[in-house]
Amino acid sequence: MQELDRLDAGSMKGALEAMLLASSDPVSATDLAGVLGAAPGEVASALADLAAEYSDANRGFQLREVAGGWRLFTHPAFHDQVEALVMSWDTRRLSQAALETLAVIAYHQPVTREGVKAIRGVNSDGVISSLVDKGLVREAGRDPQRAQAIRYATTQAFLERFGLKSLRELPDLEQFAPDEESRKFIRERLSGRSIESTLEEAAADVDEQLELLDPADEGANE
Repeated sequence: MQELDRLDAGSMKGALEAMLLASSDPVSATDLAGVLGAAPGEVASALADLAAEYSDANRGFQLREVAGGWRLFTHPAFHDQVEALVMSWDTRRLSQAALETLAVIAYHQPVTREGVKAIRGVNSDGVISSLVDKGLVREAGRDPQRAQAIRYATTQAFLERFGLKSLRELPDLEQFAPDEESRKFIRERLSGRSIESTLEEAAADVDEQLELLDPADEGANE
């Protein structure tokens, strides 16, 4: 740590850039100074110099002081290009499982993990967590019937990235399916059937199975 005390102005700026690139949240000059073993005032001055340099050079990114710290941002002038790139990531890289899960949530929200499982027929916990991380799905409170069950819904980012003004404009998600099997799945699972009807059918199947078992159970008891 003592070696960092002798950082010259150029090296300090390089170190600050590296640390800011590694952080997704604003970092205070004091915290950065603590890592560098330098005076907070010296670090604050270096940060201000960097911000001015980026601005003068008209770079594609900016260094701004926000929320009590410093953070790198993309330049507002390139918002459209950055948005298009991010949108391409979220639509092209969605797996079949992610598309299916997103479709279920979009058309049946708010819905619990069990509700998604009832429609998809498989556990979707990992996929839902991934969609939350991507910012396409959010927690939407608890299920009134089961306080421990979290319900999920789509986000504003979901609407923006699929070019929707509201959920009333939900597209035919078959167009995003990677193959015919996926399109068939979406048609079958999202053909207007509600989660409640799916759960009712599942419950009916269980009741029917129990009724079939009752005679055997009575005979065994006799």
